[in-house]
Amino acid sequence: MIRFGPAGFGMPPLEGLRHTKELGLTAAEVEFTYGIRMNNKTAEQVGIQAKKLGIALSVHAPYYINLATQDKKKLANSYRNILQSCERAHFMRANPVVFHAAFYGKLEKEECYQLVKQRILELKDEIKKRGFKVQLAPETTGKQTQFGSFEEIMQLVRETKCSFCVDFAHLYARNLGKLDYDQLFKQLKKFKHIHAHFSGIEYTEKGEKRHVPLKKTFFLPLAKALLKYKPDITIINESPDIYGDAVKMKKWLEELKK
Repeated sequence: MIRFGPAGFGMPPLEGLRHTKELGLTAAEVEFTYGIRMNNKTAEQVGIQAKKLGIALSVHAPYYINLATQDKKKLANSYRNILQSCERAHFMRANPVVFHAAFYGKLEKEECYQLVKQRILELKDEIKKRGFKVQLAPETTGKQTQFGSFEEIMQLVRETKCSFCVDFAHLYARNLGKLDYDQLFKQLKKFKHIHAHFSGIEYTEKGEKRHVPLKKTFFLPLAKALLKYKPDITIINESPDIYGDAVKMKKWLEELKK
C-alpha cells in the first residue's frame, strides 16, 4: 500500500484528521518539531480518531536533538524530547517516531556515528523499560553538517535494529541534485514498510536551504520508482502546502498508473 499525508495539521488535531480524511489521504505525521504541546489524554483521543478514519499516524520529535553532543545538559534534553515524543506516540498508537539524530560538529564522522549508535541503543532500552510500543526512526538529513546520510541511517538500522525515515528531498539536496531512485529502492526492498518524507526543496553547496511547493516534474522520478518497485510505503509531505501537495502526489501517481 502507498499512503500519502501531511506533516502536521495547521489546525487542532481532531479537526485536522477529519480534513485529512475528507481529502482522501490516509496518513499524517503529528509534528512536535517546536515542542511537545500535547498531553497523553489528547494523544489517546487523536489515536482513537485516526483509527476510526483509517489514517496511519507517525510522530516527528522536536528539532532540538543532538545525540552526538558532548554537553550533558543538551544530551539530557535530547533524551527527554525523544522519550516524551515516544510517550505521546504510544498513547496515539502512532509509529514510528522520526527525529534528526545529530550534528557532526567537530567530530569525525565515524566518532559521531558511534555516539549516535550508543545513544539510540540506550534510548531503546529505556523505551522498552517504560513499555512504549513505538520504534525510533532517525531521518536522512539535507545538510552536509548533519549526521544522516542514507548510508549512515542504513548502518544504524543494521546495528541497532531501529526503524528509519527516508526523506527523498533531503537526500536530493544533500547530494546536490543527484538522486538515483533505482539504487535506493533496490536497497530498501528488503524492508516490509518504508516511512518517507517528500517535498519540493531548494539547496546550496552546503545542502538543504528550505522546503518549497512541489512541482510535478520533481515528483515524477519518485512516482515512476513507486510504480516499478511497488513498495509498502508512507509518504509524508513537508512542503509549505502540507495538504495540497499530498493530494497532488496521490493524484499524479494515479494519473501515471493509467
